Amino acid sequence: MSFGEKILDYKEEIITDLAELIAIQSVSGIQESTKEALDWMMRKAISFGLEAKSINNIAGHAELGKGGKLCGVLSHLDVVPEGNNWDSLPFELSVGDNGYMYGRGIADDKGAALINLYCLRALKDNGIEGKNTLRAIFGTNEERGMTDMDEYFKYEPVPELSFTPDSDYGICIGEKGIIQLELYTDTHDGTTLTQFHSGKAVNAVPDTAYALLDCTENEDHQLARLADAKKGSFEFYYTIDGLMVLSRGKAAHAAKPEEGLNAATALVDLLTSNFALPTMGTLPSFISHYIGTDIDGVMLGIKTRDKESGPLTLNVGTIHIDSGYATCTVDIRYPVTANGEEILEKLTKQAEREGIHVKVLTHQKPLYLSKDTEIIKILSKSYESIMGEKPELYTTGGGTYARKLQGKGVAFGPIFKGEVSNVHNANECINVDKFFKHAQICLEAMYNLYTNA
Repeated sequence: MSFGEKILDYKEEIITDLAELIAIQSVSGIQESTKEALDWMMRKAISFGLEAKSINNIAGHAELGKGGKLCGVLSHLDVVPEGNNWDSLPFELSVGDNGYMYGRGIADDKGAALINLYCLRALKDNGIEGKNTLRAIFGTNEERGMTDMDEYFKYEPVPELSFTPDSDYGICIGEKGIIQLELYTDTHDGTTLTQFHSGKAVNAVPDTAYALLDCTENEDHQLARLADAKKGSFEFYYTIDGLMVLSRGKAAHAAKPEEGLNAATALVDLLTSNFALPTMGTLPSFISHYIGTDIDGVMLGIKTRDKESGPLTLNVGTIHIDSGYATCTVDIRYPVTANGEEILEKLTKQAEREGIHVKVLTHQKPLYLSKDTEIIKILSKSYESIMGEKPELYTTGGGTYARKLQGKGVAFGPIFKGEVSNVHNANECINVDKFFKHAQICLEAMYNLYTNA
């Protein structure tokens, strides 16, 4: 019997606590609610008899042991906005007849965060004597640039060995570079297009978008006919403010935009195919001419790929246009061997030539570790102990706290290959049996970190 199986002793308590944690609407960027989630976790840790410490209400940790190497397991308590089209209440844990648990954060990353804490409890309750110091570290701003870990590591040391269960199994040895930008103009200069709104997060593919148009009856009839030939789903409504066009797509994580259908760029494509570009305005014209509905950056001249991590991807996360402003956000994930500064320079020059201002929201450099590093060997041993097979080593377009660990940590779990999770989408979920299989792997890994010489 592996030590990891002891986490199953807490199964009912974990489900009960998970319902409480999911109910906290800790949407990233809303400090009052993210602090509430962090405070909840700190109180829970203390109730387990663990040492707990909060850093400036933005991050914190629960700790077991003293001395040896500092080992860390990092997770985040903030979530993306709930979005649309849920079949259940997004901030209420529900269990379907299909064996899946549903709720915003269940897979990204509250479920894993709670497991990390219970793993510390299991080690303590079973009287395990560790050689190292083991911390479960919790952040509250992972979805909006990971500034929480920047703040945390101002006051606390970076662990010598660590992992973050915020990706997929097996072991993620590489993460693409991430550039998130705001593109904007000083004002909206379109005439036919009067409003455009879509998206709430730069790192998610928007599933709905709408535009208001001041156009003739003939133009709106032509637009409706054109919509039938375009990719996407469009609805037309006549309002007191003009013709409203509603675009419906499919949400997805910006790391995998190919899994979604971007309602915003689909709508821009429809409008700019029917109306003269000047009547749409400078920003929509730029999106149409240099981004379109592609997700590889080819129209901007930044398309690239490598054998280590695959192709560059590009996602337009939000577009907001009204009489006084025009702005959009763009998320770019570039290969681990590519030069992010060159990509950014090329895009910025192109935008500025077209009268578009560029603001860099975040630029996270790529991460790539050798398969022979100590942490990967420890995690491989832990995975094999529970699963009976060696883990796959892979790279991802996702961004995790591993980037903040100075080459001393990787992403590891909690989602198994082929499992539905709907991360950043409606009906976010995780399979109950697989969730507790992850819990066993996580406890085994934390046990090995804690007792490793």
